[in-house]
Amino acid sequence: MTAAAIRILESRLDPASAVLDHTVPAGEPYLLEINKGQTLRIVDLEGNQAVDVIFYNRDDGAEHYSATETILRQSGIYLTTGSVLYSDDGNPMLTIVADTCGRHDTLGGACAAESNTVRYALQKKFMHSCRDNYLTKLQHADIGLGKRDLVPNINFFMNVPVTESGDLTFADGVSAPGKYVELKAEMNLWMLVSNCPQLNNPCNAYNPTPARFLLWAPS
Repeated sequence: MTAAAIRILESRLDPASAVLDHTVPAGEPYLLEINKGQTLRIVDLEGNQAVDVIFYNRDDGAEHYSATETILRQSGIYLTTGSVLYSDDGNPMLTIVADTCGRHDTLGGACAAESNTVRYALQKKFMHSCRDNYLTKLQHADIGLGKRDLVPNINFFMNVPVTESGDLTFADGVSAPGKYVELKAEMNLWMLVSNCPQLNNPCNAYNPTPARFLLWAPS
């Protein structure tokens, strides 16, 4: 597998015409309903903030984003303009139509009590984590999704280089304040977000910050 070439492309969409404009505080979860044909923009407001996202088919909750299908179908481990996000059934879920960051991670996964303990220290086990965010949001959402539906996620704006020996490394981000990624929905979706609270690695410069989400009606 090779890394996809970085493809920077700016959007022509005007934030003033968005049907939704919402900022998620640092470290917090978010759940958004997206309709087929709508365009979603995720903005890294202050730079290097990892935004952990899972997508689900709103008409069939058992169908979800698949890192495996996405990587295999594109022969690459990073996402950028033109990348298609596929479901576990092999169906296109979203297409990246604009991107000013140029590289997003598919392998690093979401931080959890267990991974914080293994990677860092025993006392880190009870720190706020993305997995906790996901579970908290789903518990209160009443949309038929729960713990068993959590799958490997996308880390927008996160930099996870892969070494020649196949190891993952967590490095300083490649994003900057105001960078964004824009995706067009190919089906009706739920978007589950953890605006990563990680304080133990440089994925967000050890400083979680807010992220902005905009949504446009189909053109």
